[in-house]
Amino acid sequence: MVDIDLFIRRCGDGTIHGLAHESAVASPDRLAVHIGDQQITHGQLDALAARFATRFAPGDRVVLAAPVSLAWIGAYVGILRAGGVAVLANPTFTASELDQIVNVAEAALVLTELRVPDVEPEPWTERVSSDSTAVLAFTSGTTGKPKGVPLTHRNLLTSIRVATHAWRWSPEDLLIHAMPLYHQHGLGGLHATLIEGSSLRLLPRFDPDQLVAEIERWQPSVLFAVPTMYQRLGGKARNSLRLCISGSAPLSPAVADNARQVLGLAPLVRYGTTEGGLATSQIYEQPLPDTVGVPLPGVELRLGTDGEIQLRGPQVAAAFLERDGWFRTGDIGMLDEATGQLVIDGRIKEMIITGGMKVYPREVEVALESHPDVAEAAVAGVASERWGEQVTAWVVLKAGATFDADKLIEHAGTLLAPYKRPKEIKRLESLPRNHVGKIDRRELR
Repeated sequence: MVDIDLFIRRCGDGTIHGLAHESAVASPDRLAVHIGDQQITHGQLDALAARFATRFAPGDRVVLAAPVSLAWIGAYVGILRAGGVAVLANPTFTASELDQIVNVAEAALVLTELRVPDVEPEPWTERVSSDSTAVLAFTSGTTGKPKGVPLTHRNLLTSIRVATHAWRWSPEDLLIHAMPLYHQHGLGGLHATLIEGSSLRLLPRFDPDQLVAEIERWQPSVLFAVPTMYQRLGGKARNSLRLCISGSAPLSPAVADNARQVLGLAPLVRYGTTEGGLATSQIYEQPLPDTVGVPLPGVELRLGTDGEIQLRGPQVAAAFLERDGWFRTGDIGMLDEATGQLVIDGRIKEMIITGGMKVYPREVEVALESHPDVAEAAVAGVASERWGEQVTAWVVLKAGATFDADKLIEHAGTLLAPYKRPKEIKRLESLPRNHVGKIDRRELR
């Protein structure tokens, strides 16, 4: 019998840099990360991090806003190794945007360019505990202003280790992805690599043709991507992938089917938040379409009276727990009656009140995306004197399809109650999205 409580505690024990150091000691010559024409072993990365660690002091909050590189990874691990806190920022931020991050973080240092310190690596020393803050992650609040989320080593380690356990990760795995490391999705892939002593092929930017070519060239076993990436893949890749992970945004059946045609297998969907870590995952080799799976080990999940998904567990940032000990995600969900798996309906703040009735945009989007002419759809409420909010849709058509709004509204009417049907549908060449593929509904409005 497996003692699940002991397993969860052990998943959170240690530190990110400490486990990376253990990987380096165990397999110093194993490839750790490959970016462009540069690569580094676990042993070399450990030495690089040790040199960067000489630049920082315990407790320093260091903003890392440089483009992705091997030096970025060395600096990140070095900040943690010195006992500091890594504050991760988008390198394309304007000066004013970066200033907001620096001010909120009360940062001691800002790194926009990276030079490897010309010093001797400092000897290994552990300066912090599992419950020390490792990363100050930023997410936008309801006002759009940056909101700092302090994540401890235990938060981050438990989150990724229970997931890699569920995904049957091993040191032999080669992960490929083109996700930004300043976002938790991409950073989680780096953490998995450092902790498990496996390997990562990282693309500095996403290009669908290049990604397919790199998959064929390197024959990775695992791919991390967001739905917009899976949607844009074309052709058919000869590959050895055993696992494709999708997250950060809803995966439509059409996009899942496209991934299956190109890669030979459907993506496995997981659900999580910056504040709550990885919360659920579809079951390995048994993905159930239209769900985000079951709670990962250590995650407690409940639905509020309004259907809001609430979480607690060692993955969740303590600063965001309510007085009753639960984190309220702001996401609306339901449990599939037949399987017990979680289905995401949308965000509370995205819910449309039309004629006094509640409409969740995702339900309408799924109905529109089931039409053979629609590649993807987005739905939002637009101010209306008659309805309060009018259900409005924007669609991207498949190649060769002809736009006919009335036909699409009629199709939606076969699947939705009258109050849920879009009153107006507009055509776009592409949907506005943020850097991880989530629809920007404010820009749509």
